[in-house]
Amino acid sequence: MFKSLKATRDQPLAPLEGRTLWMAAVVIAGANFMAVLDMTIANVSVPNIAGGLAASTSQGTWVITSYAVAEAIVLPLTGWLAARVGLVRTFLWAMSLFAVFSIFCGLSTSLEMLVVARVLQGFAGGPLMPLSQTLLLRIFPKEKAGTAITLWSMTTLLAPISGPVLGGWICENWSWSWIFFINLPLGCISVFFAAKLLLRYELPRKLVPIDAIGLVLLVVWGRGVTDHA
Repeated sequence: MFKSLKATRDQPLAPLEGRTLWMAAVVIAGANFMAVLDMTIANVSVPNIAGGLAASTSQGTWVITSYAVAEAIVLPLTGWLAARVGLVRTFLWAMSLFAVFSIFCGLSTSLEMLVVARVLQGFAGGPLMPLSQTLLLRIFPKEKAGTAITLWSMTTLLAPISGPVLGGWICENWSWSWIFFINLPLGCISVFFAAKLLLRYELPRKLVPIDAIGLVLLVVWGRGVTDHA
């Protein structure tokens, strides 16, 4: 699925057209929606999560903070990951791991296990936002770049609003675990269709150095934020 497809600079790939274009656009935008949604879907679920895991509500807020900090740390590394691994490969791996770690979140039997799973989920979800925007601009014709940005912006704006509503409804009708389990079918569908439609747009990999000092500062700053949260 993730096999290498070489792109040629002499013959750049044409943008997608018609139904194929919109199918790919929905898949990419859906991945972005899924990652952003998980930033807020747990907000109203903290009391349910804390009660189910025998923790206090204040301890339960780590479920939110851990995801946000992990995502903030990995977000600036997206360019480096895309260069080293490949733009589309990074997108596919990020979606796959996001779905896997979502299962771990839903199966957690302690707050500590859930926080670790949320950190890993945040690491996987962080690259999805910038990569989805880049891929939308690659598959849309240049004259429709505004449409691509509008679609990406809509999912980025609607997901945080939908998160608390959806999270509250799920906790009221099912259980808090399902706020994470719903990512599995969405993730599987996105990975399948993205692999079918987007691998042709893979870019050659580049061996670029990582900004180690910047990464250390991000981790230290992230820990400082959580200590004051």
